[in-house]
Amino acid sequence: MSKTEFFLASSLEKVFPCRKPRALDGTTLSVWGGMRAAVQLVFRASDYQDGSLLQSYTVSVKGAPVPAELYLVELLPSDFPCWENAAEDENYLTHEPGLFPDLLTPLEDGRIRPVPRQYRSVWISFPVTEDTVPGNYEVTVEASPGLSQVTGSGGQWEAEGCRETVSLSFWLRVGRTKLEKQKLIHTEWFYADCLADYYRVEPLSEAHWAILERFIGQAGHRHGVNMLLTPVFTPPLDTEVGRERPTVQLVGVTRTEGKYSFDFSALERWTALCQKSGIQYLEIAHLFTQWGAYATPKIMACVDGEMKRIFGWDVPADSPAYREFLESFLPALKTSLGEMGYDREHVYFHISDEPSEEHMDSYLAAKRQVLDLLEGYPVIDALSSFSFYQKGIVKQPVPANDHIQPFLDARVPGLWVYYCCCQGVDVPNRFYAMPSQRNRIMGVLMYLHRIEGFLHWGYNFYYTQFSRRLADPYRMTHADYAFPSGDAYLVYPGEGGMPLTSIRAEVQSEGLADIRILDTLEQKKGRQEAEKIIYGEEKGGFTFRNYPHSAEYLLSLREKLFDVLENG
Repeated sequence: MSKTEFFLASSLEKVFPCRKPRALDGTTLSVWGGMRAAVQLVFRASDYQDGSLLQSYTVSVKGAPVPAELYLVELLPSDFPCWENAAEDENYLTHEPGLFPDLLTPLEDGRIRPVPRQYRSVWISFPVTEDTVPGNYEVTVEASPGLSQVTGSGGQWEAEGCRETVSLSFWLRVGRTKLEKQKLIHTEWFYADCLADYYRVEPLSEAHWAILERFIGQAGHRHGVNMLLTPVFTPPLDTEVGRERPTVQLVGVTRTEGKYSFDFSALERWTALCQKSGIQYLEIAHLFTQWGAYATPKIMACVDGEMKRIFGWDVPADSPAYREFLESFLPALKTSLGEMGYDREHVYFHISDEPSEEHMDSYLAAKRQVLDLLEGYPVIDALSSFSFYQKGIVKQPVPANDHIQPFLDARVPGLWVYYCCCQGVDVPNRFYAMPSQRNRIMGVLMYLHRIEGFLHWGYNFYYTQFSRRLADPYRMTHADYAFPSGDAYLVYPGEGGMPLTSIRAEVQSEGLADIRILDTLEQKKGRQEAEKIIYGEEKGGFTFRNYPHSAEYLLSLREKLFDVLENG
């Protein structure tokens, strides 16, 4: 007879096989229309009559105002959880390699099998809609045992004495207040070529478009992405010098007797998908190569009837030929995007990604190529050097969260922020090995510092570093030891071209919801009241290096905000 333990845990717990997570502290979970709430059902079988026997249970949910979605939390391997310099950072779950809970796979039949002496969990998500009736709902999670157990050899026997259903309850509070819409501009760089390669379909074929629709839809509707990296030509990102990424060029280019013409039909299809998915902004692929802006991006064209590459690593950024191309291309692009519903306030351009001090001259040369052609349009670039802003080279910088303080001190207007693989000490991030609260706290910090945009480079990067080859995101979770696990992608490629979400994606969405809640409170009661609740008993202001590390802080903050908005 099995002895199986069940209890509820918050969405901020990461359930490792050999470590008992903290049980849900309190019995209340609060949410508003248009948001998700989540808890986890944790389970562990302590022993069996025979170690190879597995008792099955069926998980069900009763009393919720919306149908609950059940996901099994899957363990993924990581033999590169963090950089060596993170060893002194105690705000990690572990610095050691191992198996990490992250992937959420739909549990269609609700059936689970507790593994002996291992903690596992079911992620239970409540997609509360705008028209959900407000109120307090007693939600019961049940685990009902099956009538038989299965042996390792495939045999079955009746599980007498194992038929008692386990019931666990909590209160789900649905607020009446209509929350402010998401104001934060949020981009997770989207890689159309990775999807074509992974699913072995021709780029921009009908099969590819069907996959793109599913992935873009989930990014927009579920994960709060409202700006999408748009490959008008193949993005020159994480590409080894001299090599090419697969062509995913949305704009057809023709050059006949030295004159350019353009076909925007594929781009029009892309923008229609974006609008359907709630993508309000487009982020045009970088106009120059990464890490210095030394060269031009890969651009394919039909030249006098022959398809060929006309720009790439072999063409310098300041090439007169590239300037001639841009003089034809950018005006036509801007006009077409406007006709598709994306005006100059909703289209962002890039020069080059992550330039440093040594690249200042080359970056300036590249910028001069396009400055007049982009007048009136926002131009953003991820960087860490304050001098780029100080010298007026970049007017709208996107600094990393571990280099943002000088930009905050200078009160840079309309400031954005990003983090990626390098931000692994002290600051928030979303690596496998980090606690979930270190992911979610980013929402509170962005609200406090009036951040207008958040950028991350990896929504679905399924290549190894420098895009040398395809990686299996279920086995190689670090892009061939290039980035700590959890950096390169936020979603997984499921069967049939379906994206699968992750703990990190769901928790990050909770952080985005926190911003909306705080924006709503500010509108109703003023910013001072919002900051008062944020700080509570905490001393001093929060920075991107100094912030609460506990899950309890964020869980308690949500309940306090609910009480003030609904009852205050």
